[in-house]
Amino acid sequence: MDHGDKEHLDGKNIYMAFKLGSEKGNYAISGEIKTKMRFGKESGSSDVSVPGTPVIRKDDLQPGVFGEANMDGTIYISDKLGAGSYEERQVIIHEMRHATDIKIGKLTYADDHIMYNGERFEREDVNGVDSILVDGKWKPAGTDDFPWEVDANNGDNKM
Repeated sequence: MDHGDKEHLDGKNIYMAFKLGSEKGNYAISGEIKTKMRFGKESGSSDVSVPGTPVIRKDDLQPGVFGEANMDGTIYISDKLGAGSYEERQVIIHEMRHATDIKIGKLTYADDHIMYNGERFEREDVNGVDSILVDGKWKPAGTDDFPWEVDANNGDNKM
């Protein structure tokens, strides 16, 4: 059986047809992938959007925290970030890297530990501060030199 546009079956030609036009999804023009879906400002919404990942503005993130990637696939961003601002985009990019690591099983976390690349890092409150044990030292969660933070910052410890 020929698997092209035309198939032969018992000496008869069968032609395959595909509806074009109103369907959502991706398409290509001159080899460049385009999408019919619109996100963010293009969608007419003032809220940020990432395909397949709910981004939720929160007013109750801890002081100094601008974003969180969650085990349920959501991302929280601080409502203190200007909608559409450079800072907001950088936070979303950073948290999307964590979200991707979570989705592929590279990163997981719970109240008492973080697993990253198969290595377990203990986690507990130390003097009221959420802390993670790395290289024999307790460091506050969110410290930028944790291996998962370095990766999410593309190897740059200064986001």
